[in-house]
Parts: sequence; structure tokens; C-alpha cells
Amino acid sequence: MTRLATAPPPTPPLASAMVLAAGRGMRMRPLTDVTPKPLLVVQGKPLMQWPMEALVTGGFQRFVVNTAWLGEQIDEHCAAWSQSRPGCDVVMSREGADFGYALETAGGIARALPLLANVFWVLAGDVYVPDFAFSQASVDRFEASGLLAHIWLVPNPPHNPHGDFGLGPDGLAIGRADEAYTFSTIGLYRRELFELPWCEVLPGNPQGTAEPLAPLLRRAMEAGQVSAEIYSGTWVDVGTPERLEELNSQS
Repeated sequence: MTRLATAPPPTPPLASAMVLAAGRGMRMRPLTDVTPKPLLVVQGKPLMQWPMEALVTGGFQRFVVNTAWLGEQIDEHCAAWSQSRPGCDVVMSREGADFGYALETAGGIARALPLLANVFWVLAGDVYVPDFAFSQASVDRFEASGLLAHIWLVPNPPHNPHGDFGLGPDGLAIGRADEAYTFSTIGLYRRELFELPWCEVLPGNPQGTAEPLAPLLRRAMEAGQVSAEIYSGTWVDVGTPERLEELNSQS
């Protein structure tokens, strides 16, 4: 009897964006004692939903969302959100369930790397940027540049007066500068940045290494591998209950 060969199931497309949602949100206590910060409601909908909907508007429909603190609530929200939007797919990277703690930004990206496309967006699920346009044109420009990262900077808010990174006249980001801007958390990345020799965390981060992003970005900046631009639209780091209340008091 001849057995017919069957084709393997198709490999799902890799994600084009990662939404960071694993933080504890200590400064937002007591609100975040019972609700994860990305699910706090801003202007009528959960905070993380604003950038996810903007990504869909830009044509990006497959996401990775990392979780730790109260991650099951984010699981439930993302499942319901994606089911109500045909074509959207959200894959969870459950750092808290896997390791018992959050892996920080670079560690979390490394953990999710096998699920991510060669070029992908990264953004925080707890920053309010309602008008930012996630466009394929931005991805195409970045891919053509050959650089490892492109980040968006914003004017310094009162709580970060000294900023994070500078911007040179050539459009390249500067790790340390007298005149610095605040990193918006929004960036485009090439997966090579999270592999050797740039990043020592193994792809997939099986060991659960918690690794921040800023030192990795600064190393790449020193090599001239990170470009940047200024974003002047609405941007709020919803870091305290007072900022959340102020946002929701606006009409």
C-alpha cells in the first residue's frame, strides 16, 4: 500500500511588530496592583490598544506581545481583540510564566526573536502616541539604509529633562550628547542587532537573561549603525496616576 506524502502545515508568517507589555508599572500603583499598566484606559480604550490599532491601520497585522505582571489579563484582552479583527494575529511571549520575571527590553526582544521578521517594529504598550503613523514606507527606507536600527525621538518631557540620545546632522543617533532628546520607545530594528556579535543573549533567550536595550543601542550608535528622527506629535509616557488622570480629563 502506497502512502501519499502530506505537505507539512504552512509556517505562519513572522511578526512585523513587538509590543512591550511586561513591565510592573510600579509608579502607577495602586492602579497597577490589579490592572497591568498597558490595560489602563486612556481616552476610552486600553493604552496598548492605541498603537496596535495604529499598526493595523498601517498594514501590519501580526504582533508579538510580551507579558509578565498580570499577564493573563493581557492574554485575554489580546485574544478578544485579535478575534474581532479578521486577519490580525497576536502571539504571546509569556516571560512571567516562563521565568517568573520580566526580561527587560533587549532580553524580551531576544526571547521573541524566532517569532519576528527580519525587520520589525518595537514599541511600548504603555506610551500614548495616538497620531503616530506606522508606515510601510518607513520600513522600506530603513531596509534600504542597511542600518541596524532607526528610532524616533521626542522633545524632552519635564520628567526627563536631560534626554536619552542625541541626533547628528547626518541623521545618525548619538549615544551621548550635550543636546539630547527622549527616546519615544518606537523603533525599527533588524534582527541582526539581537544576535552575535552585537547581542550576547542567545536568540530565543532560553536562559532567561534580563537585558536592557539602551546599552545595546549605544554600542550600535558608536558604530554608526542607528539612525533617528524627531517626532513632534502627541507623546505621553503615562508613568504616574496623575498623568493618566490629566490625559483622561482632556476632551
